[in-house]
Amino acid sequence: MIEPRFEAAAEQLRTAGLRTTRQRLVLAEILFGQGHRHVTAESLFTEAAERGARLSLATVYNCLHQFTGAGLLRMVTVDAGRAYFDTNLSPHHHFYYERSGELRDIPEAEVAVSRLPAAPAGAKIARVDVILRLED
Repeated sequence: MIEPRFEAAAEQLRTAGLRTTRQRLVLAEILFGQGHRHVTAESLFTEAAERGARLSLATVYNCLHQFTGAGLLRMVTVDAGRAYFDTNLSPHHHFYYERSGELRDIPEAEVAVSRLPAAPAGAKIARVDVILRLED
């Protein structure tokens, strides 16, 4: 039986075709119970630990990638060693504050990309991600 506080998370996981394991329920409740947000695996691991969850960092990484693969999250890579997971799946772009590491949404309508190169033969452009890097 699933605890009442996890019901919304359980339904979201089921709808995405994922099994409702304890680890997934805990992380989904943290991720999706607070509106749109950006997390790293490390920040989510810390938040889960502060709430009393006993999860390894590897489990957090695995769940985040499973959620991304199931279409529940969008991964935003800001550099080779740092990726955020975004709960906002609507089309939008980002400000990235380089010193603090904060990531903020920019509505899609506020960014105009006037010209793109043609995609190579046999490929098509799936989406355009703009990350504006800020000195803070």
